[in-house]
Amino acid sequence: MSSADGQGLAPRAAAWRVLQAVAAGAWADAALERELARHPLPPADRALATELAYGAIRQRRLLDAWIDALGRVSAERQPPKLRWLLHVGLYQLLFSQRVPPAAAVNTTVELARQGGLGRLGPVVNGLLRSLLRCREGLPAGGEPWQGLTLPADPLQAFGLRHSLPHWLASCLFAWLPQERAEAFARAANSPPALDLRVNRCRATRQAVLEAFAAAGLAAAPLPQSPDALTLLDRPGDLRQLPGFAEGHWCVQDRSAQTIAPLLDPRPGERILDACAAPGGKATQLAELMGDQGEVWAVDRSAARLRRVQANAERLGLHALHPLAADAADLAAERPLWQGHFQAILLDAPCSGLGTLARHADARWRIDPAAVSDLAALQIRLLKAMVPLLAPGGRMVYATCTVHPTENQERIAAFLAAHPTWSLRAEQQCWPGDPEGGDGFYSTLLQAP
Repeated sequence: MSSADGQGLAPRAAAWRVLQAVAAGAWADAALERELARHPLPPADRALATELAYGAIRQRRLLDAWIDALGRVSAERQPPKLRWLLHVGLYQLLFSQRVPPAAAVNTTVELARQGGLGRLGPVVNGLLRSLLRCREGLPAGGEPWQGLTLPADPLQAFGLRHSLPHWLASCLFAWLPQERAEAFARAANSPPALDLRVNRCRATRQAVLEAFAAAGLAAAPLPQSPDALTLLDRPGDLRQLPGFAEGHWCVQDRSAQTIAPLLDPRPGERILDACAAPGGKATQLAELMGDQGEVWAVDRSAARLRRVQANAERLGLHALHPLAADAADLAAERPLWQGHFQAILLDAPCSGLGTLARHADARWRIDPAAVSDLAALQIRLLKAMVPLLAPGGRMVYATCTVHPTENQERIAAFLAAHPTWSLRAEQQCWPGDPEGGDGFYSTLLQAP
């Protein structure tokens, strides 16, 4: 076991503080970034802190169920600081193959002592050791719910086993056969693959693969795109990898890489990416055009657009033009843009249910009311795109969700309101599909 403090406490303490910050309302990725900036850790400890924080957040429902089963006080009635510390310890015992059980118990008890919960140390020790006794005799690497009495109702049991909110578990059972719902849930609880997109303006996939192999990095091509590959190992700081500084590649999920090509961007065209940040699809559009033409990357966040611009500069792309604006108001704010674009990408704000593996806390933030609110925004954005598109122009509507209210139903309603438009292509990628990758919906529409 690594550690800056000699006992392995530093990464566990970092994870505990992240869990407390998220419970107080912070986003998981922002909370972890701030924590690691305040308390820098060596690479191995950073990796452990990340695993424990994100894993415990994803598995909140299941970890609470273990507290309910083993503790004298239910998870909801535990002091919050103790509850999240128990999550750190329970997660290690149930999910981490590389942490010895004794180390998980001892470090959690020591954190209680050092973190102002000294009188509750025996509670922590007793509950964690009760879990070990409960799971005695189970095969190593067994399912984390084994030993726990599951609800008799299959839907409730499914949601508990995979730590999904009940409403989402119910939706998955309605949308998918059971085996595919299980595959979705497992994918949502697994660390996502690290996929890259080769910048065809500066490199080839084969050249990038050869550079990685020469550096001792295992990588493999992907079938989703001639520019797609995946890293088979976790390499640490990506900025240190071959080709990063030269702009030979950028990070982009394999499913996300299938969306921009649907628009069939052509050299010299004027293209709008209406909700562009973080910019992966905007830069891909510029690359597919051979960096010839205009890609207007519009987003409401000027700060996020600065990151888009920085990435475009690293990739050596000159066709990309950032603009901080609300895409829904573009026709009024830029009247000269009416009928201006040959192609538009509307990667709309959505519930993100296709990217739960990437965003640990998303499942606890989204609910059916939020989906309805997002659907209303999607309607507004789709309507706003119509006057900006040239006659006969192409529009791709995309989301990183799997909810039909935001996807198929949204497009069906749009086509009903615009009967002269035509649907040219439609695809839905699901987490847990054999091809891997996030869940994305995309459709190609053509104006009259």
